[in-house]
Amino acid sequence: MTGTALVTNDAVALGILATILGLVFYTSSSRHPFWQKFYRFIPALLLCYFLPSLLNTFGVVDGHASQLYFVASRYLLPACLVLLILSVDLKAILGLGPKALILFLTGTLGVVLGGPVALLLVSFIEPGLIGVDGPDAVWRGMTTLAGSWIGGSANQAAMKEVYAVGGNIFSMMVTVDVIVANIWMAVLLFLASKAKQIDAKTGADTAAIETLKAKVEQYQADNARIPNLRDLMLIVAVGFGITGIAHIAADFLGPFFEANYPWTVDYSFTSKFFWLVVIVTTIGLAISFSPARHLEAAGASKLASAFLYILVATIGLQMDVSKVLDTPLYFLIGIVWMLVHATLMLLVAKLIKAPLFYMAVGSQANIGGAASAPVVAAAFHPALAPVGVLLAVFGYVLGTYMAWICGQILQLVAV
Repeated sequence: MTGTALVTNDAVALGILATILGLVFYTSSSRHPFWQKFYRFIPALLLCYFLPSLLNTFGVVDGHASQLYFVASRYLLPACLVLLILSVDLKAILGLGPKALILFLTGTLGVVLGGPVALLLVSFIEPGLIGVDGPDAVWRGMTTLAGSWIGGSANQAAMKEVYAVGGNIFSMMVTVDVIVANIWMAVLLFLASKAKQIDAKTGADTAAIETLKAKVEQYQADNARIPNLRDLMLIVAVGFGITGIAHIAADFLGPFFEANYPWTVDYSFTSKFFWLVVIVTTIGLAISFSPARHLEAAGASKLASAFLYILVATIGLQMDVSKVLDTPLYFLIGIVWMLVHATLMLLVAKLIKAPLFYMAVGSQANIGGAASAPVVAAAFHPALAPVGVLLAVFGYVLGTYMAWICGQILQLVAV
């Protein structure tokens, strides 16, 4: 790590994050009246995400110079996905019905339409945003934000090339992306803690979700055992072994498609991270039909959840809330854009009486992708994390196409 941060050693930064996570879990399970009342209003998962952001905001740790997020997203996240998916009941997930897909596509539509709406509304405050063109035109920068918010970083990079986006506006939109997307994720994590009350008020049909959760909990109750060292080493071997296999394949497939089939960038096939997520998901689903699924009885999903919380902390370490004050106009565009997306999601969810889970995961699969969609899904229940992964992979495929359409509408509005 470099820069002027107080802590410049990643080992020390990891120690601080681990201590924060430990304190949150210790206090959240405390019987002290203060902590019980505190956590009634503030979800523990939200704190695991928000407190690390303060380290970055106040210069204790430089989250962008740190390699912790890279390590967590490339090593812990794949292992986590394998361990969460290996005990999955695929038939039960498919039995959740079409509402998850409907809301995911609604979220995509919300991003496509939200960009032009946000540009138009904010242009009433600053007319100079429209009627101009050039590499650093705001509308061009917004196309990269659409690519990120529907697919991921590969789609974002594709839009930068397709629309010849200038470096200045691109760097600004990357900052808007990080801050606004992370604020929205914090909102979703908070809503997840209130899911039962919200679903009860909206009259949502949660039967399929509750059935899936009950089946997983019943399996754990019937088969759970105190893990011994052999169990733990097998869990680690499966999680990181498959992660290693996935990295080998991803290191070959990404460059192969980039060199031989460059047009597949539209599908994210040139992205190593895309292949990493696809491969661990596929292998995880395959071994869920093998005896390896019994590792869940020894606590595979609990270890996976520990990895997930470390990932959550490193995601939080990327956010610097104070950056909002640097260029408030661009952040206003991002916030209005996100409000359009969220409003459309909530309206459709209410219309089809979908549970909050479908709305939250459908949204995060668009906005955050495979790195954070399972985090939001697991906030409802670890058994639901694979739903977030599958939808996020679908987002990678749609990302470039839908962001291109968004760009065409933005150009009509702005030029």
